[in-house]
Amino acid sequence: MAGTIDTEIAIIGAGVVGLAIAHRLLREGREVVVIDPNDPGSGASYGNAGTIADYAVLPVGTPAVLRNLPSLLFDKTSPLAIRRAGILSLAPWLLRFLRQSLPEAARRNTAAIAALVSDAADRWRQLAGEIGGDDILQARGCLYMYESARAYRDAGSDMAARRGYGVSADLLSPAELAAMEPGLPQVAGGAAFFPKALFMTDPGMMVAILAASARALGLVHIPAGITSLIRRDPDVVLRGDDFRISARHVVIAAGAFSRPLARLAGDRIPLDTERGYHVEFDTPTTPRQKPRLTRPTCPTTRGFYLCPMSGRLRVAGTVELGGLQPEMSLHRLQMLEQGARAIFPDLPPANRSWMGFRPSLPDSLPVIGPSAGGGSVIHAFGHGHIGLTLAPITAELVSDLIAGRTPQRDLAPYSAGRF
Repeated sequence: MAGTIDTEIAIIGAGVVGLAIAHRLLREGREVVVIDPNDPGSGASYGNAGTIADYAVLPVGTPAVLRNLPSLLFDKTSPLAIRRAGILSLAPWLLRFLRQSLPEAARRNTAAIAALVSDAADRWRQLAGEIGGDDILQARGCLYMYESARAYRDAGSDMAARRGYGVSADLLSPAELAAMEPGLPQVAGGAAFFPKALFMTDPGMMVAILAASARALGLVHIPAGITSLIRRDPDVVLRGDDFRISARHVVIAAGAFSRPLARLAGDRIPLDTERGYHVEFDTPTTPRQKPRLTRPTCPTTRGFYLCPMSGRLRVAGTVELGGLQPEMSLHRLQMLEQGARAIFPDLPPANRSWMGFRPSLPDSLPVIGPSAGGGSVIHAFGHGHIGLTLAPITAELVSDLIAGRTPQRDLAPYSAGRF
């Protein structure tokens, strides 16, 4: 696409966050262009666990993680691991992560996450209704499963802490868990149940519907990358290999690929990448067959989710710090498959696998707000594991900033200046 495009708002990134921002702005009558070299919603927005997780208030870095960090990072079977080839490049990020895992920092980060996710379910119900995606949302809650009695006992303090941040959480006995999900194996521990969590039976389809709805409102998608960003008051000029875009506002919402773009805007953000994985098992159903599972369930010691999506069981999770290298770790995929078989031994061979990139910041907080150079460039990235959850509220905050309205959340904890 050669030539120059003039637009009111240019959004870099067509994942669920960028598309939610675009959709909201278009509904407000704005002119919007989205720039992304890939198909809208084809990255982490497609491959996630599908949970709208109002309960996910804890940062990745906590005192408990700090105590166990050496074994977590270097044990190949750990749910949290590091690619050894990336240790040196990750060293500055890891030092920041260690500081953010200290008790006071972890408490501060938990409060900031809780402030964002508190009404995530209501925000998604509203957005799904606007785009015609209601049928994809399931309101059956979410489970953390504890396979041992000790893990269940330890969960009491965890759930009490979450309740202190406004999370609805119930502890279930083994018998109550069996009554709720009879397809799961008997466990000694029980479960925690988060009744307000929502689940998308097909997150890829939901994002596709969101993209289609935005296109119907006039969204233009430019399938390209950005090579430069220059402020030329009153506009911001973006350039790619064969095009130029002049926009009054630019929103950086490129997920794991946002760090160099933020640098162009004048901000050094310590963003790195978690490589997320899933494997899927097709689960054809007949009227006589009962589903293995009816809501997303996380066996907590294994670090993944069992997600009963449309026509398939998706096993998604684990954290692998390792940058943007495209090679899959076969070991991580094998871990997911073996872990799934530990829960459901009769699973058939996996039908497909996937790897994607999550943006990861040391404090687990996104960057939402104006860039150092002014409000003509707005950051909206770094959501980590909860990008799907936070897409609608991020869209509202960005639209408020562009319109000159006071945002409904205090954006200081998410400022690029915190680094």
